[in-house]
Amino acid sequence: MGWRLGVDIGGTFTDLCAHDEATGAVHTLKVLSRPDLPGVDVAAAIADVARLHDVDLAQVTRFTHGTTVGVNTIIQRRGATLALFATDGFTDVLELARLRMPDAYSLFGERAAPLVPKDRVFPVAGRLLADGTQLQPIDPASVDAAIAGARARGCAGVVICLLHAWRNPAHEIEVARIVAARAPDLFVFRSTEIWPAIREYERTSTAVLNGYVHPRVALYLERLEAVLAEAGVVARPLITRSNGGVMAARQGRRDCVGMLLSGTACGVMGAAFVAAEAGIRHAATLDVGGTSADVALLLDGQAQFAAGENVGGFPLFVPSVAVSSIGAGGGSIARVDAFGLLKVGPDSAGSMPGPACYGRGGTEATLTDAFAVRGVLGHGALGFGAVRPDVDAARVAVGKVAARLGRSEEETAEAIAAVAVSAMYLEFSKLFARNAVDLTDMTLIAFGGAGPMVGCALARELGLRRMLVPRAPGVVCALGGLVAEIRNDLLRTVMLPLAPESVDAFKDGFAALERDAQAWLADVGEPGVAGVVQVSADMRYRGQSYEIEVPLTAVTCAAMAAAFHARHHAVFDHADPAAAVEVVNLRLSIRAGAPGIASPVLLPADGPPPSRPTRIFLDGAWRDVALYRRADLRAGHTIAGPAVVAQDDTTVLLPAQSQAVVQSHGHLLVTL
Repeated sequence: MGWRLGVDIGGTFTDLCAHDEATGAVHTLKVLSRPDLPGVDVAAAIADVARLHDVDLAQVTRFTHGTTVGVNTIIQRRGATLALFATDGFTDVLELARLRMPDAYSLFGERAAPLVPKDRVFPVAGRLLADGTQLQPIDPASVDAAIAGARARGCAGVVICLLHAWRNPAHEIEVARIVAARAPDLFVFRSTEIWPAIREYERTSTAVLNGYVHPRVALYLERLEAVLAEAGVVARPLITRSNGGVMAARQGRRDCVGMLLSGTACGVMGAAFVAAEAGIRHAATLDVGGTSADVALLLDGQAQFAAGENVGGFPLFVPSVAVSSIGAGGGSIARVDAFGLLKVGPDSAGSMPGPACYGRGGTEATLTDAFAVRGVLGHGALGFGAVRPDVDAARVAVGKVAARLGRSEEETAEAIAAVAVSAMYLEFSKLFARNAVDLTDMTLIAFGGAGPMVGCALARELGLRRMLVPRAPGVVCALGGLVAEIRNDLLRTVMLPLAPESVDAFKDGFAALERDAQAWLADVGEPGVAGVVQVSADMRYRGQSYEIEVPLTAVTCAAMAAAFHARHHAVFDHADPAAAVEVVNLRLSIRAGAPGIASPVLLPADGPPPSRPTRIFLDGAWRDVALYRRADLRAGHTIAGPAVVAQDDTTVLLPAQSQAVVQSHGHLLVTL
């Protein structure tokens, strides 16, 4: 028996969960993130947990890590200088995209500039037909010319995406061989090794994202492994993935797109673990960190998945936990625009300099400063002692905004919170509409450093009656890494009619995917782990432009048809059993090694919880309320709002006409 560590890096704090496999105890802590010195924050967190909780780092059996280095590289446009080798005559694939504007109702809307500009896209002569047969062989001279052009423009790597390669990757393999032989200094990615799906733009976009972040991701993972080795951690690091699972760090050096949304996905998986402990089936998750608010759904206890998630203005087509992010975090900066309107975000103070109340040089008002001005914060240190709020500094920062609005500091602070909540409300409204969610049985799970402060206000705006605050809400993302299973998703495009003569091809395709999946699982390096396989297919009626994913229990013509018609009816309230059906893609997911954690149970309450009086600005006036310490609460304790519950990693704000009950595992269930 040993220790399992989960680490997640956010915009302001780096969170750590340590699970003692012998006793079941879970220890948590935070340190300030260091985006300027990647890896230093991880080293600090490991050192702190070893010192504070007597963790023997040599006995760490599993280390999981969620990071935003990939997605931040895209958002900040700090990726590699890439060249794209495309089929001659089809070099405009990134420029054309899908010919859709980001806002159909704006005359001034602009699409994000491609990560590979036109002057770094080079044609390669050679052509496959749609059925994968060769019309024209690869011309080595055209590859040489492309290599020369890439070098002349200072490219560090090459992404190869050729027409119809999803059907036959031979031409991409040949071009990659030539590049490796003649330009070994350039790293190379083929689109078919990243995501071998039909549709040229989607396949190209995903491959380009992978190549763009590759150097920074690979360097970061090398530093992470060095930090762990120096600390004495012998367990091979696992990296959390966009699909809510984990993979070996060395796999992440090539499969970079697989970890672009690792941090946000881990938050949802951690929330799913908490929901199961609390007996909640349907939930909306709200993760408010320092930079953003991430919203997602849990239906029947399961995270929802999607392809085509937007990352920095670009679609990512690998399977990902469906999470929507908005720039409304605790560090989001409040300002008054040219029209005199109050805005919050998307710019964030981050951890450096951070909110004004952090005392690290920040001077602009943030959402965190607003809660400090209102008296909600300031009752103790934040982030497990990393920061002690300076309320006076927060007042100075908020006062600048208040002066422009002609309001008091307290009124402005409450308005800042209201504006942030309205942005979250809008994102949840769209999420609920897309998924046709019944709100009567929905609970809001609020976590992250700032989630429990705004959670009740948001729940009321949404018309939800319940909110759950996890026992350690500030480190739910790190917890998600601890409980995440090893997972990989594979795809093969087939483009065949659903007919008896196609069934053998379906079975052969699934068999090939399973062989690849088992080989991938063996490469993770977790001994004794057996994989569980689930299969599905992307299907559509003949003539439709897009398909839906259909889980399969049997690979027969009748079973696949019945599953598709039922799924189509569930999604669109319509099905046509007499219509012809096409199978576009075969999908296979392999899962293994989901570690269980038995969370400790609180002692039962033997009387009312201790509290002391405090004053907060709520609903337009200063009010006397009770202040509770989360560490003092026991199972069965009940708290009536308005009240404040302070703890090491967050603060819970309970409004009037609310009641919170402490559950056996320490989660706080609030009824509004």
